[in-house]
Amino acid sequence: MDAQTAPERRSVWASIKPYVEKESLVAFLLGLSSGFPYAMIGATLTTRLAQDGIDKKTVTAFTLAFLVYNLKMFWAWIIDGVHLPVLHRLGQRVSWMLVCGAFVIAAVVNLALVDPAADIGATAVAAILVGAAGASFDIVIDAYRIETLKPYQLGVGSGMSQYGWRIGSAGAGALALVVAARFGWSAAYIVCASFALPAMLTALFMGEPERRKVVVEKRGLAEVWTSIAGPFAEFFRRNGAILVLAFILVHKIGDTLANLTFRLLFDDLGFTNDEIALYDVGLGFWAYLIGVFIGGVAYARMGLKHSVMLSLILMGVSNLSFAALAAAGHSNWGMAGAIAFENIASGYGGVVVIAYFSALCDLRFTAAQYALISAGASIVGRFLTGTTAGALIEAMGYVNFYLLTTAAALPGILLFWWMSHTGLVDQAMGSAGEEEPQPEPDVFG
Repeated sequence: MDAQTAPERRSVWASIKPYVEKESLVAFLLGLSSGFPYAMIGATLTTRLAQDGIDKKTVTAFTLAFLVYNLKMFWAWIIDGVHLPVLHRLGQRVSWMLVCGAFVIAAVVNLALVDPAADIGATAVAAILVGAAGASFDIVIDAYRIETLKPYQLGVGSGMSQYGWRIGSAGAGALALVVAARFGWSAAYIVCASFALPAMLTALFMGEPERRKVVVEKRGLAEVWTSIAGPFAEFFRRNGAILVLAFILVHKIGDTLANLTFRLLFDDLGFTNDEIALYDVGLGFWAYLIGVFIGGVAYARMGLKHSVMLSLILMGVSNLSFAALAAAGHSNWGMAGAIAFENIASGYGGVVVIAYFSALCDLRFTAAQYALISAGASIVGRFLTGTTAGALIEAMGYVNFYLLTTAAALPGILLFWWMSHTGLVDQAMGSAGEEEPQPEPDVFG
């Protein structure tokens, strides 16, 4: 696989040039819309709840809304095979992009209209609906991206997708903070709902992806069952599939546990909304973009296995910086350093790990298989955050908690090292990562 992803160890310029190809620009626009629902029920909602005086255990319990993302594999087959009335004439991916985008807009507006201080139960339901809408949107966005990108573009395409994701997430988060400070949280959420439009408009303009493969029209009950079971059966027939799934499940436990609690740390250390916007959103945004760029170039030059291994180490070690910040207390320099290191590591890791996960897909089952992979990537960390993070912080303190999240990264590092050295990384690849002849880059689309 390294030979496929980094043929002849391209020059730096050849590694950078694919960033301006039309497929990479499509990935960027898709990422813009993919990132914002996460922000609406992630850091933004955490800040909103904390400012409304909701206790820590309840705030961290809201991360369970993200578990809806981890269940998306159970309905991803619908987006692969069920035709929408009338809209299906636009194409399978395009029609579902429009419907899921509309679902996201409606769910975010609904969350805007609830009052956490008055009805925490209604807020929880609204957050879950945003999670369900965002997960459905992600299914079609991921399938569209993977089927649009060529194998040699997986690294830079994933990088552009992460650029878009971060801009969408950080942009929505920053916009929400600014609007909320002036007009209230309801107005903030309603304004941010517009971030669903880039993916919807891109799909309408570009049409169906060129690499999309249709196996069978889903008509009868037998075909429907095949469409549900087929993606899972194909994946688990591969050599080493169980170990690959184990890696997917454990590799991000520590990173997820840490990331979903940062806003609680900032609030307890006394950082203001303006400081959070400046450092966590502003500085973090640029640091993440730097990490994404480094990740795209590293994937092309180092190959899959080496670049992924480095990302796992960096993401684990980055949690130590927040242990140091917790020990230092309210320090703007400490916050800047911790956020910069964390976001560079996350940006780098996001590119190379997403490229690896994309290459695992069979193009006949893109939506269902990537939903399985991406759902498994964070389910353990999100479940532990929602059920134990608040209690662990109260029992251990922030310093020991972030040391624990660093140690939680070790199983994923060791498992990927073993898979690399036994050849299982290569043996478990899907058709999305298969080598194709590489054309001259289409710079102007």
